[in-house]
Formats: sequence, C-alpha cells, structure tokens
Amino acid sequence: MSPKEARRLHVIEQAIAGKLTNAQAATILNLSTRQVKRLKKGVKAQGAAFLAHKNRGRKPKHAIPNEVRDLIVSLALGKYKNANTVQFHEFLAEDYGLTISSRSISRILNEAGIPLKHARKQPKRRRSRNRMPAAGMLVQGDASSFAWFEERGPMAILHGIIDDATGMVLALFFRPTEDLFGYFTVLLQMILRFGLPKALYCDRHTIFFSPKKDKLSIEDELAGKKANLTQFGRALHELGIEHIPALSPQAKGRIERLWGTLQDRLVLELRRAGISSLQEANAFLPSFIEKFNARFAKQPSLPEPAFAPYPPKDILDQIISVKETRKASAGSTISFRGKAYQLLTPTGAVLPLAPRDSVEVLLHLDGSISALHKGDHHRLREFPAANTPKPKEPPENLPAPRKPYSPPPNHPWRRPIKTRKQRTGPEPYEGFWEDVYAAR
Repeated sequence: MSPKEARRLHVIEQAIAGKLTNAQAATILNLSTRQVKRLKKGVKAQGAAFLAHKNRGRKPKHAIPNEVRDLIVSLALGKYKNANTVQFHEFLAEDYGLTISSRSISRILNEAGIPLKHARKQPKRRRSRNRMPAAGMLVQGDASSFAWFEERGPMAILHGIIDDATGMVLALFFRPTEDLFGYFTVLLQMILRFGLPKALYCDRHTIFFSPKKDKLSIEDELAGKKANLTQFGRALHELGIEHIPALSPQAKGRIERLWGTLQDRLVLELRRAGISSLQEANAFLPSFIEKFNARFAKQPSLPEPAFAPYPPKDILDQIISVKETRKASAGSTISFRGKAYQLLTPTGAVLPLAPRDSVEVLLHLDGSISALHKGDHHRLREFPAANTPKPKEPPENLPAPRKPYSPPPNHPWRRPIKTRKQRTGPEPYEGFWEDVYAAR
C-alpha cells in the first residue's frame, strides 16, 4: 500500500468510527462528499483492499512484448550499434515493420544499461549567416576522413558538395585519399544533375588554391594572368563559377555539420547493406543521397533555382580534366609521362607541328588522354620507340670466373729489397794529404 492509500484509509476509518463527518473527510482528502460515502461503503464491505488501484499488477494492453524488447536490445548491441533513437525507430519500421517510439526505445535501452549516443541534445547554435535564398547560388565542398566501413574495409575519404540554400547533398564520392580526382568527380556529378552553381565555397587546401598564387612568371604577367590557379581553380574559372576560400571550418559550417550527420547515419546504412569496399559504396551512394535529401532537405526562400546550364558534354570533359602544356619536337611529337605521342587530325592523319609549338595535353577522369592545339581538340597516338637491340643473353655452362692471381711467398716480387752498399775506395797512405798539397 502506498503512503497516499494508507493516509486515505486512516481518514476513512476515522469517518466510519464517527470521529469525522463526511464533509470533514472530504475536505482532508480533497474529494467530494459522494466519493467519501462510496469509499466508506467499500471499506466496510471489502476492507483496506478496496482502496488499492484495480489495475495494480496487471500488464497494460499496449505494453511492448518481451520478445520485441529483447530484439531491440540485441539490435542495439549488434546491427544498430551506435544508432541514435530516431534512427533506431526508422530502422525498426523499415526492416521489421515495428512502430516503436524513440522514447520507448530510449527507455528500453536505459533499462538494459546500454548507453545512448547523443543522449543529450546539443544546444541550438545561432547561425551568423542566413541561408542563400535560392538553390545554386552557393555550394560548399569538402572531404571527410573517417572509418566509413568500420573494421570491414579500409579507411576512405568521402568527397562531397552540399547546397547552402536547401541543405541538399548534391554529390558524394569515395576515394582512398583526398585528391583532385575525387573533387573533379563530385563537381562533374553535381553539374550533370543540377547545372552550374554561381559560387563554390571551400577551404584553402592546395588542391583548391595555389600557395604561390601571387608569384607569377614574366610570361604569365605578359599574358594577363592575375594569379596562379590550381587544376581545380582553373576548371572553375573556365566554367564561370566563382571560387570563394573559407578562412575557418566554422565559416563552412553547413558541410561540416553534414559530415557529423553522415558519420552517424551513412556508417550504419553501409553496415546494414553489408558494404565494405569503395566500389560498392560509390554504387550505393546515389540511392542514399535521394533518401537523405527527402528526409533533411529544406525549402528555399525562392523556388526558382539559380543553377545555370552547362556546356556540351565534350567541352565539359575537356574542362574537367588535368591540363599540362608540352612543346612539340622537330619530329611533330610531344612527350608526356615518359612516352612520345603524335596528334591526329579527324581523318586519322598525323598533324604536323612546328618545333616548339605549345600543345595542351588533357588527362581525363576515365584515364584517357587527348590534346588541344590552337583551340582544336585532337586524339593522340603513341609514337613507336626506335628498335633497340636486345641485350645478349649470357650463354649457359660458362666456366666459373677466375680468382685474382696472388703470387707465392717466394716470388721475386715478394722478396725484401736489400739495401745497396756504398762503394768505398782504398784507405789513404801515410803522407797522402801532404803529397796532395805539395802537388798543388
């Protein structure tokens, strides 16, 4: 019996004994006189048990079955490990058809002693900059290094672009390292699907901005060049996209928060799908992006997007490529990565080049190469190298090489050199020197 029920029993017993009137008992218990009369009648008939709640000890009809509770606990320890309660609710509905509220999931996991991820909601942060009014006015690009495949696969870098106005994920792509190929790929994916944005916001990585942007050569200054551009910066310039550097991670907070969300959600989605390689993950990303945008994208202030139409596909492939300048040789060939190439005309003939002519070699995303010469696009053909004689193979059964000759100890070369005796004449006789002086 609870303290409240014990107090109520004491007052009712006083009223039954005539020590309290019904009105006094009603005032003490904060009940109506009619309720006091009902309680007095029940206690007289059934005793103190009448005051106990009739649902005590009975399981509610809407209670979650023990089987479902055990399933939730097992999933939290295995398949849905590190999922927050909202994700857990979504996954249960998708995979098992169970509609369990996030609060119920939180209560079950707390009772099982399983710690909750993001148990305390972060305080709301005020944005220092409002969203752009229309989609395509500003997009943010970045890459995130994380154990996306957990222990099932290698470390990977996820390259991505997000729209500032809507929060839509425009493109995602996995690469082993953060590199130009990854950023070119997400740029091309975004352009082919949505168009050309007005501006792209990213950090000051050397892929985006050259550390020697202010150090121009005399040739560049004469050509009217204002700054050194990286391959990525050159592509944005040719596409007419404004390139804006972010001076801090907080400045591009939209995509930084996206990485936090993806590191929580995408990891679990990859685990559910059993994906452990870059190729499988890149094939999975389009469906994930569609599902993610349907869940998290916002409506912009202006319904009309600001994306511009992109150039023809062949021109786009020429722009989004690695461009390197080469000088033609006297034989109308150029050298690229250790090999010689000839430019071909549309008919397949070799294009004659003047010595020292400038040629731009294009390395495309698919690994193929082509060239631009005086504004015209040309295919390349590898120039065959001169036939060099093959080195002679050493004949078999050659005699073992002779050891260097070492003379024996008694060889004349090894005899010690004797000191040469000085030649001596006869001893002078007595009176020799007197005769010498006399002769003088």
